[in-house]
Amino acid sequence: MCFYHRYPGVAVDIPAVFYSFSFAPNPKWSSFFPSGPEIVKYLQSVCQKYQITDKFQLDTDVTECKWLEDEKLWQVTLQHLKAGMGDLSSKERMKRIQEQGEDAVLTGKEVVKCKVICSAAGGLVEPRAQPDTIKGWEKFKGPIFHSARWDDSVDVKDKNVVVLGTGCSAAQVVPELIKPKYGAKKVTQLMRSPPWVMPKLSPPGGNEGWAKWAPRLNTHVPGLLKALRALVFVAAESEFKLFGDKPHNEKYRKLIEPAILRYMRNTVPEKYHEILTPDYSIGCKRRIVDSGWFTSLNDPKVELTTVPLTSVQEDSITIGPGRTYPKQEVHSNAPTDERTIPADVIILANGFDTSRWLHPIRVIGRNGNDLVEEMEARGGPQAYNGTAMDGFPNFFIIFGPNTATGHSSVIMASENMVNYSLNFISKIVSRDAEIVEVKREAEEAYTKDIQDSLRTTVWNSGGCSSWYTNDGWNGTVYP
Repeated sequence: MCFYHRYPGVAVDIPAVFYSFSFAPNPKWSSFFPSGPEIVKYLQSVCQKYQITDKFQLDTDVTECKWLEDEKLWQVTLQHLKAGMGDLSSKERMKRIQEQGEDAVLTGKEVVKCKVICSAAGGLVEPRAQPDTIKGWEKFKGPIFHSARWDDSVDVKDKNVVVLGTGCSAAQVVPELIKPKYGAKKVTQLMRSPPWVMPKLSPPGGNEGWAKWAPRLNTHVPGLLKALRALVFVAAESEFKLFGDKPHNEKYRKLIEPAILRYMRNTVPEKYHEILTPDYSIGCKRRIVDSGWFTSLNDPKVELTTVPLTSVQEDSITIGPGRTYPKQEVHSNAPTDERTIPADVIILANGFDTSRWLHPIRVIGRNGNDLVEEMEARGGPQAYNGTAMDGFPNFFIIFGPNTATGHSSVIMASENMVNYSLNFISKIVSRDAEIVEVKREAEEAYTKDIQDSLRTTVWNSGGCSSWYTNDGWNGTVYP
């Protein structure tokens, strides 16, 4: 089974007692924030428990879903991939096909028909490409890959590594690269603007106490795991007050921001204090739960800079002149000089294509309408309850537009959408209904309400710029 996010240090930043299925609790989590491999092991155990492993068709790429009005069916075009090709992004697969032919990527194609489609593709799927404003990518002789498509064949030991980005993934990767297991010679991290970084929450009894006692207690004390999950949910939900734009929301943000900045200043070298002090309110962007990034900045092997990447050479990169943060018009001691930095490996941790939902899958509904184009014609990514669009009958999106939150569990949100969709799918399966489709006026009214509500949040306030929004349209978060 292919799991994209398998970079060094990958782990959850929501406590696993909550970042797990409500119907499949795991009493034996080894830590409060377990690693990626442990999450994978849990997911595989759930599949085995419910005997659904034989229902998966792997190494398969869905390229198009087309509604057949006469038959009241969906026609789905599949591409069967060679082993390992599913690890690549769609851009990389397309590039390989163009250079080497389809036989280098595909073993065959297939067309199937079905009554219902549930798209659980998610939003953070297609990695952003190399910034096309930077010259020289084709000259670089070393490996270049995205953190979400980690290349296990690349050895970074005694290598000069460049990391583009400072989001959640980058903050987990960088500390690992300088540990003996990976042994990078130097890591240069390029940052556009600083994130808000939270100290990691300590579990009841501390990390050692959790590892020693929690698996046993959660297994043998009736109701304890369920109570702990509820407690984490309530604690997470209380953080929603970060995101409003009312005076009490602003007061709460101003109350906790100084404490978080103190944590930063007490942890990282003084030379980074200025560039790691955000000039926007906490909650605007996805917060980072610190799992060692700040501590790693004390290591001379790591350098953090806001001097921008300007070109790529065979075995080096050039940064500067100038800086991305603080802004040039602000008086600052942050470096701005042009420099050439040795580079053997470049890791892109620059996020995902989030503005075109379900892209690159093409979904063609009634009257030949393209789903992404229909969304864009109405302003941006949208769906009724994040799940359905008019003109696309019997098509359900799991974790669709405006269903993410900045504070809670995506697993809980996905469960809610599955249960919601099943209310309608059951009618189709039982033949009580031939098709299920939301009315356009209902979809548009719901979307208007969502966007109106989002205008009264920190995400759409002045000075807030994040991947949640695109040209003023927030198609990501739930208000």
